[in-house]
Amino acid sequence: MPVMLRVGLTGGIGAGKSTVAARLAEHGAVVIDADAIAREVVEPGTPGLAELAEAFGREILTPHGELDRQALAAKAFSDEESRKRLNAIVHPKIGARTAELTAAAAPDAILVHDVPLLVENGIGALYHLTIVVDAPVETRVRRLVESRGMAEQDARARIAAQADETRRRAVADVWLDNSGQPDVILAEVDRLWADRLVPFEANIRLRRPRPPLPSRIVPYDETWPAQAERALARIRLAAGDKVIGADHIGDTAVPGRSARDVLDLQVVVSTVNDSLTEALSDAGFPPGDGFHVGADPGRPINLYVHTPDN
Repeated sequence: MPVMLRVGLTGGIGAGKSTVAARLAEHGAVVIDADAIAREVVEPGTPGLAELAEAFGREILTPHGELDRQALAAKAFSDEESRKRLNAIVHPKIGARTAELTAAAAPDAILVHDVPLLVENGIGALYHLTIVVDAPVETRVRRLVESRGMAEQDARARIAAQADETRRRAVADVWLDNSGQPDVILAEVDRLWADRLVPFEANIRLRRPRPPLPSRIVPYDETWPAQAERALARIRLAAGDKVIGADHIGDTAVPGRSARDVLDLQVVVSTVNDSLTEALSDAGFPPGDGFHVGADPGRPINLYVHTPDN
């Protein structure tokens, strides 16, 4: 069974990620908010909150029986063993609730997973596409001070504690600059939905052939290697222990060379069988005419799959 399109959405605090998430939801995306789930699984009356109180003491609760997050942080992050205990309680519950919401989505859904720490946790390869929302630091500081009432010093500290722009760009298939007026980024999201996400979902679900590849030669793009590496990470994850090697090949792999804007990738595997074909298809690389192709209409890819003796 084909899988639904999985989109990772992230961005630094104050960048405006929630604006993008809300617009995608208006278009019909199923948005799963990781922060909201983390709060939900420790609400009053939940097994999660009861387990936390048992593990860290009743003093982590407010007089009204709610979680006092500062009190919990003081205990849970005091040493490595306490942090592991916290994660062992909370993470399985977050995972189970996420899986429940995912299973409830329609087969043709576009699933958007809103994950603030996607970059920091190194999970970009889990998604068919990763969207990063960004804005200049000063813009983000101003937003946090004005809209959240945060002290400027605290806002800058929160921003500094997260991944920087370089790390975010490394994982971004789509980079949305949210430094301007709201209608600008909303229009970008509208185009992204219509031109890329909707056809991407259909291509994966239907194993549909992609449109003709670009034929025009373009100047060398310095981001080609990073784009290739993101795709290869998804391929390695999908193929698992069958992978012997995976590489960026062809003209776009040659620094400085002009080429068609098509990434040629090669994966050498121990065995080629139906289960591998299905796994690669689910990851966004369905079979084409003698090789696999990228289902993302915004990133043409040819994927050649070989065994060592072929």
